[in-house]
Amino acid sequence: MRFDFIVLGATGAQGRIVSRDLLESGYSVLLCGRDRSRVEHLIKKYNTRFEYIEGENVNQLTQIIKNSKAGTVINCMEGDWNLNALNASIKAGVNSIDLGSDVPMTKDQLKLSSTLKRKDLIHITGCGSVPGIGNVMLRYSKSKFDKIKDIEVGFAWDSNIKTFVVPFSIQSIIEEFTAPAPYVSHKKIVKVKPLDSIVTCYHKAIGREKQFKVGHHPETYTFFNFCRDKNIENVKFFAGFPEHSFQKIMDMIDLGFGRKDEVNFNGIKMRPVEFLTENLKYLKMPEGYKETENLWVHLFGKKNGTEKLVKMECIASTLKGWEDAGCNVDTGMPASIIAQMIKNNTIKEKGSFAPEEVVPPEPFFKELRKRKMRVYENGKQIN
Repeated sequence: MRFDFIVLGATGAQGRIVSRDLLESGYSVLLCGRDRSRVEHLIKKYNTRFEYIEGENVNQLTQIIKNSKAGTVINCMEGDWNLNALNASIKAGVNSIDLGSDVPMTKDQLKLSSTLKRKDLIHITGCGSVPGIGNVMLRYSKSKFDKIKDIEVGFAWDSNIKTFVVPFSIQSIIEEFTAPAPYVSHKKIVKVKPLDSIVTCYHKAIGREKQFKVGHHPETYTFFNFCRDKNIENVKFFAGFPEHSFQKIMDMIDLGFGRKDEVNFNGIKMRPVEFLTENLKYLKMPEGYKETENLWVHLFGKKNGTEKLVKMECIASTLKGWEDAGCNVDTGMPASIIAQMIKNNTIKEKGSFAPEEVVPPEPFFKELRKRKMRVYENGKQIN
């Protein structure tokens, strides 16, 4: 069977969203992951197939991609496996996208651009929310400036029921809380401990909330490069969490569940963070639970010698029929949209890119609106 798309990590939270959005859009999708039970409902409803994969096995990934005959790979595995997935896609001769990773891996992916061009292939890294939607909002607003001094980008979210619900990736969230956060200050990289940078800010549809600089995001690198021609000086990324979720994540970290080094339990070696990830899969979402998220990019600079500020925002809320996904739809659905743009030749340029380089804003925003995600420029909806 020939598939339109192959989703790696289809059994995770984002992989299930991407797969369902593609299947509901009428495409054929090969689902790949490690826990078939989590996508059995999609396999039966859409009469599709499943393949077991391991992210570290590039040869296995390559063969499965080849056998699928799919034109585009959508990698929804943890960011640690992004380079493996890209290398497998190149070997298989297939276009690919992913949800993003840290700056070092992003650099390694972008360095493969000449290889991809020679093979007439496209790769786009960071096709979710932030990175993803935020990058396209930057592309939309960049031309409104002659000079950009500061870019601040981030997310803020809240829920109607003040209880902890598993985020899209607990491993990524813990890294956001604990890993040194690099940002660009006066064109130089500076690092700060995330929890030493806490401030309280207001965001549309969210209200006032704690936020802090985080380092597990490639925007500080890709935004700076994209805006070099505007003499950009400062780029900062912020993560915002409601108090009930913030405190619960801190408790997990304080209890050692965020550790990546192996521990020995009755002769079995395991990493606490991996145990935490598996254990949280059994945590139920309370009935009636809904989320709202604000993805934002603020640009400060000058146009025609006058000071200028552009505030871009995308508001996403829990969708009817997608309640179990919460606000994760704003990460999975953009990946589906961008993959479809590649298949439909809306995106044609060959090489390795961040979204701000190649994703056209207007049709992308239009697709977000179909999925009830609203994009604003200085408070006015533009989609």
